[in-house]
Amino acid sequence: MTTGDTKVDPGSTGSSGTAGSVDSKGLKGGSLGLLSSVVVGMASTAPAYSLAAVLGLIVASGAGVKAASIVLLAFIPIYLIAVAYQELNKAEPDCGTTFTWASRAFGPLVGWMGGWGIIAADVIVMANLAQIAGAYSFTFVGDLGWTSAADLASSTLWSTVAGVIWIVVMTYICYRGIEVSARLQYFLLGFEVIILVVISIYALIKVYTSNALPESIHPSLAWFWPAGLDFGTVVAPAILIAIFIYWGWDTAVACNEESDDPGTTPGKAAVLSTFLLLATYAIVTVAVVAFAGVGETDAGLGNPANSADVFSAIGPALFGDSVIGHIGLLALSATILTSASASTQTTILPTARTTLSMGVYKALPTSFAKIHRKYLTPTVSTVVMGAVSIFFYVLFTLISSSLLLALIGSVGLMIAFYYGMTGYACVWYYRKTLTKNARDLVMRGVVPLLGAIMLTVVFAYGLISYSKPDYLVDEATGENVTILGFGAVAVVGIGALVLGVIMMFVWWAMSPGFFKGQTLERRSDLLLEPAIGAGAYFGLPDSGDMPTVIAPDLSNLPTGGIAIDPTTGEEFSKGG
Repeated sequence: MTTGDTKVDPGSTGSSGTAGSVDSKGLKGGSLGLLSSVVVGMASTAPAYSLAAVLGLIVASGAGVKAASIVLLAFIPIYLIAVAYQELNKAEPDCGTTFTWASRAFGPLVGWMGGWGIIAADVIVMANLAQIAGAYSFTFVGDLGWTSAADLASSTLWSTVAGVIWIVVMTYICYRGIEVSARLQYFLLGFEVIILVVISIYALIKVYTSNALPESIHPSLAWFWPAGLDFGTVVAPAILIAIFIYWGWDTAVACNEESDDPGTTPGKAAVLSTFLLLATYAIVTVAVVAFAGVGETDAGLGNPANSADVFSAIGPALFGDSVIGHIGLLALSATILTSASASTQTTILPTARTTLSMGVYKALPTSFAKIHRKYLTPTVSTVVMGAVSIFFYVLFTLISSSLLLALIGSVGLMIAFYYGMTGYACVWYYRKTLTKNARDLVMRGVVPLLGAIMLTVVFAYGLISYSKPDYLVDEATGENVTILGFGAVAVVGIGALVLGVIMMFVWWAMSPGFFKGQTLERRSDLLLEPAIGAGAYFGLPDSGDMPTVIAPDLSNLPTGGIAIDPTTGEEFSKGG
């Protein structure tokens, strides 16, 4: 097979196909089965990294011991939106997800901003992911015995250099193929979840045997109910932060065109991922809060010094100085490192596929639609995502190292924006058939609408809190981190949306076809039949053995190969 790029003809895919069918963009179909999709979805959330970066912030927001209730509350809108993804994916399993669905439901302007929301969220969070991966690279090496390297973990310069290297490495892996990416995630996620469960059980044993910290607390069912917490100042901002730990399961849906059953498997994987994440987060949250307590000193989760990484704060106290303790610390640092690096990779995947879809439908330059002939991955989309992530990572670091941690709140705004849009799109897309039966009314109407409304409310309250000048204080200088007099977290989030609006109108002026509805027209529920899965050259353990799907322009047809139309039996070859 020859190597190089091929570009999918946007004109051949923009308006063709019926609901429930897959318009080929040249991606490697049939590569992911249900298990693979769940793994990719869960790995994208980076459970260990997410908890390390967010749990302290939730406690410090005022939730205290009721952090578990915030984790539970954040799950509710996430699950409701996962249902919306599942229902919309049945009608149109397009890798553009929110971009495509919102365009179908509300038109090109809303759809373009939906795609931009995905891009902005992923680019912003890459800065935080890279910083954690970079710092933990030195921490891990230090735990292996190179103690002088551990000091570099606190160096902004060297952590940034290491973070940039991680982005480059993971961009290359995504470039090499979805199967390479997914196979790596099997190992990374398995290791991560096992270590998290072991640490949680070990911490709870110490609590109940009175061998934990003096500030330790015995768990209570009351921790799962937010009674006594103010909604506007505590619950809403905390939920916006907590949403971050669930974010990423939609990667399974973004890879729908590479699934064995595009219309069914990704949606099931998305919903399963959210429940598995809830179980993992509930266990770890209760265990960590019980072991460390919520005090503002030492290893307490309320200590601002521990907000950036609660696991590094409690690790020494949890494992001690014995040989087993050192092994435990090594496993803990390895878990955070693998988690952050895995999420760095799986954050690139959905963004590259969103921009691929936008390129195919001419909502972005058609160069974004290029597919590698051998690896069947988006080339320009993947490389540009990596390059832009590096740029903003360095930029945010130069503004303030404290901003890197606080970017989680900005990402929360982006998540609430495009997840909420997906919920509304589901209701509007199926509006003509909602009353067909009770199941459709609930799953395609009530559930998505509730999820969208909840995220809209949380977005509004969170934005008010984040915009306050004193919301974020630089640890080094003690000064408020603001931009134009407003809280930097809110400015980054809203600024990203404003930038999207500007870029949308610029592209509209340059290439108006998409915005005139010429390449992706609006429509409502036209679901005819379940989507038909595509095939793969070789797959993951659960992907099956299927024939190769050749792109319409024969760009990925091996030299000397023959393509057969499964409907008519007609044979094609290059030049034939």
